[in-house]
Amino acid sequence: MVRRLRFNGTGSGEDGCPSVHEDLDSGEVIVHGPPLTDPEDVAQLQRLSEGEVAVVVPRDVLVDWTPKERTRQVRTIGLEEFGGLFGKFEHTAWRLETRRRYASDEGTETYRQFVETGKANWTYDHPFCQTILKQTAEGKRVERVRIVDESPTTGQLYLLDNAKRNSGMGEDIRNLWRADAERLTLPAEDFWLFDSRLVALLQFDDDDQLTHVDLITEPAEVVRCAMIRDAAWHHAVPWQKFTAEMHGDA
Repeated sequence: MVRRLRFNGTGSGEDGCPSVHEDLDSGEVIVHGPPLTDPEDVAQLQRLSEGEVAVVVPRDVLVDWTPKERTRQVRTIGLEEFGGLFGKFEHTAWRLETRRRYASDEGTETYRQFVETGKANWTYDHPFCQTILKQTAEGKRVERVRIVDESPTTGQLYLLDNAKRNSGMGEDIRNLWRADAERLTLPAEDFWLFDSRLVALLQFDDDDQLTHVDLITEPAEVVRCAMIRDAAWHHAVPWQKFTAEMHGDA
């Protein structure tokens, strides 16, 4: 069976070597780097078996990017507590949205309107909207990158229209084609990153319903998500331009 490997990080800004990966199923850590080749150096290694290769890795790479715990330390919270995070962050709230469908959207009146007419009557009556309006009025940043398939799903088109409301609340919304996200090796994860210190990883069931949220504060994991944010934000396109280009209007 092919391993499910996740890139954790690297100590190099040039060639990506040496680097650390993690097996998401077994928890094993995979390190690659320049091989130790000097015969006198290799002769000093104990219990180096046939077929094994020694690699040279700076200590900082292992300190910074190797998981500190065998099982990542997370705290699972319910949706009510998760909602409360949006009233507590101090500076920034950033979201990566990767799913093709969000079941919670489909139960709303605006979704029904969009399916029937191609547009929705957006308002700011919802408590979440009021919270975000208050936060952005105080100068705090709320940003999202939404992944879109080459043939957008109904849910993705709905969220493109939804960006009108989010932008009116002071959010900065950008979009990225899935092919570009895959080229950038962005993960298929949905998460919020609050103040570059707290990751809220959203967990969904087989029916695309958000069931709970895992809060992660492990430094290596927070930095990994910050790297994802930087790559996605750099390549994503403001939603107005993205929508215009998608419809051939620009």
